[in-house]
Amino acid sequence: MIVGVPGEIKVQEHRVGMTPAGVRALVEDGHHVVVQSGAGRGSGLGDDRYRQAGATMVATAAEVYAAAALVVKVKEPLPPEYPLLRPGQLLFTYLHLAPEPALADALLASGCSAIAYETVARADGSLPLLTPMSEIAGRMAPQVGAHWLQKEQGGKGVLLAGAPGVRPGRVVILGAGTVGSNAVRIAAGMGADVTVLDIDAGRLTALDDHYGNRIHTLIANSQTIEEEVPRADLLIGAVLIAGAQAPQLVPRDLVARMEPGSVIVDVAVDQGGCVATTRPTTHADPVHRAEGVLHYGVANMPGAVSHTSTFALTNATLPYVRLLAAAGFAACRGNAELRAGVNVHAGDLAHPAVAKALGRRCVPVPPA
Repeated sequence: MIVGVPGEIKVQEHRVGMTPAGVRALVEDGHHVVVQSGAGRGSGLGDDRYRQAGATMVATAAEVYAAAALVVKVKEPLPPEYPLLRPGQLLFTYLHLAPEPALADALLASGCSAIAYETVARADGSLPLLTPMSEIAGRMAPQVGAHWLQKEQGGKGVLLAGAPGVRPGRVVILGAGTVGSNAVRIAAGMGADVTVLDIDAGRLTALDDHYGNRIHTLIANSQTIEEEVPRADLLIGAVLIAGAQAPQLVPRDLVARMEPGSVIVDVAVDQGGCVATTRPTTHADPVHRAEGVLHYGVANMPGAVSHTSTFALTNATLPYVRLLAAAGFAACRGNAELRAGVNVHAGDLAHPAVAKALGRRCVPVPPA
């Protein structure tokens, strides 16, 4: 099979869908890999390394899409890429379709089969291709929040670690899954006063066992959220329902009760966000202010640490890429994890949560 790796065109997205090691593995499997020149530059991976691994380098994304039966990338296609997709082509990338009906329509119209990293799922419900980026985004969230809390950035001038005789900054984290637990790790390490809320008592127990009285754990409900959010110097949204729109847990009037200059980092923004006042931003213009509070809503946070992120992501995706390259779409019929990743196939939405979020019919892919 011909596997294509285009460069990313999302604003300041520096990751790439495959490393030279991945190219080499596919070439050793007997496949042909076409890579857009410069695609790996933002991750510190030059064209020569791809050539040495056996890739054919081409100048444009159009050449990659035209040649490839399987396109492997990082972020969802943007409007300039829509016309490059074709019937029967496989697209393997992050999609986050629930809040993006225009993208869903474009994929449906193209006739391609689109497999989303974020909904590839194991039998135990874990999400092996979302996990590495969630880990990185979770670890980034406290350091991003700490930056925007600085007075010269428009924040309230609070140091998360505090100082002798001065209370540390208060960090409230909504969700104790992969993003939330990694945010706890960094925020607690920075010396912040950390409170994490979740509906899953088991997750909170695991964090309590690990951190003891270094953090506070609370069952999430409307009352505890209403009590804790206004106290936060930094609020981190870390809520996920695979494939679905993120639940909106923090209404505008609750944001208005936070102190001016407080910061919200809504990691759930790529699924619509869990804070009512969140809207997507970019690395070029990362924050907006609503109700006096700074909101960081960059949907591709890990792109800022592209070298680390590219290797973490492609370590996880490569085994699935090899399955798809070997068997084409039949790999999805024969592999339950990949089948769960199929969002669009043959002009239909195939993932129940995505279809429900978009108000469309769902035609799941049957197993082989």
